[in-house]
Amino acid sequence: MEIQGNCSDQFGAVRETFADSLRSGADVGASVAIYLDGELVVDLWGGYADPARTQPWQRDTITNVWSTTKTMTALCALVLADRNELGLSAPVAKYWPEFGIAGRDRIEIRHLLSHTAGLPDWDQPMTLDDLCDWEKATTLLARQSPRWEPGTASGYHRFTYGFLIGEVIRRICQQSIGTFFAEQIASPLGADFHIGLAAEHDHRVSEVIPSPGPAPAANPRVTIPVGAYVTAQDTWSAQWRRAEIPAAAGYGNARSVAAIQSVLASGGRTPWGRLLSETTCRAVFDEQSHSIDLVLGIPLRFGIGYALNASDAPVTTTNVRTCYWGGRGGSLVVNDLDANMTIAYVMNQMTHLGLTDPRGQKLLQAACKALTLN
Repeated sequence: MEIQGNCSDQFGAVRETFADSLRSGADVGASVAIYLDGELVVDLWGGYADPARTQPWQRDTITNVWSTTKTMTALCALVLADRNELGLSAPVAKYWPEFGIAGRDRIEIRHLLSHTAGLPDWDQPMTLDDLCDWEKATTLLARQSPRWEPGTASGYHRFTYGFLIGEVIRRICQQSIGTFFAEQIASPLGADFHIGLAAEHDHRVSEVIPSPGPAPAANPRVTIPVGAYVTAQDTWSAQWRRAEIPAAAGYGNARSVAAIQSVLASGGRTPWGRLLSETTCRAVFDEQSHSIDLVLGIPLRFGIGYALNASDAPVTTTNVRTCYWGGRGGSLVVNDLDANMTIAYVMNQMTHLGLTDPRGQKLLQAACKALTLN
């Protein structure tokens, strides 16, 4: 399997791991990128952009990265916090007045960013049309009572995460989160990532390929079931691409994901100036919860906007100051602030394995080993 792109000698094992995944058929088309000390040291892609394996995955191929999009949404909130326009411990109702009744007055911004707000789903069924209707989605959330005491536990906010944080950003900035992200983060960094994809980019999209085989049995440790669900086929629609669904509908590749998230691993610095202060970067590691997640049924340790390194976490590294998240199907981004490294993996072939997907895990392990051998 021919691999395209560049890879420093130090990370040769990452290249070999990536090639093995494509050769074995575990991946159809994919990309992996690593930033180290603010420099792009791995930028690889290969395979095919379609299930029939007729269209090569190109340098500028992009795909839906599902919940890896949440790291972009979190970064938007951190930028506003850094500018003192958003208080991480402020009540949500300070910015969104309609939100502050029926027990929601106790929900703070940090609860939204750590999946501890108690609003992991809507109280009524939500269709794809509903998820693409911003006013409906946010208005309904502003009428619900939390399902548990805010701040006491995490319960993964699969879709609501983006609407909750996005609406706060809209109230502060008077613009959608997709616009804010494009103007304040993606454009200055020259990063090819989109929350709300314009039609002009459709020809570059590799549609996600549904996970093979049946979905796994329900996890008995899940205590808060959620209902809102989108199929892989739903994401093939122009409706999904155009909508700003900032918890799940971001489009990019490994290079663009790593370019943006490396801001965190670099202590807030970018080639054109500082986007975040070191203080705000450290705030990510302010632990908000560490327990069995009520929705996912797995042990997770959440900080502000990201899951944090822990011995019982599904993603671990040897360095303490590591934060991460991934997307349904297998995409993954990990920021190691101790090593000043960001690694991102983006693919089109989905699996049912979530954060434990061995494809991203093996790439991460290869990258971490390369650091120790340097």
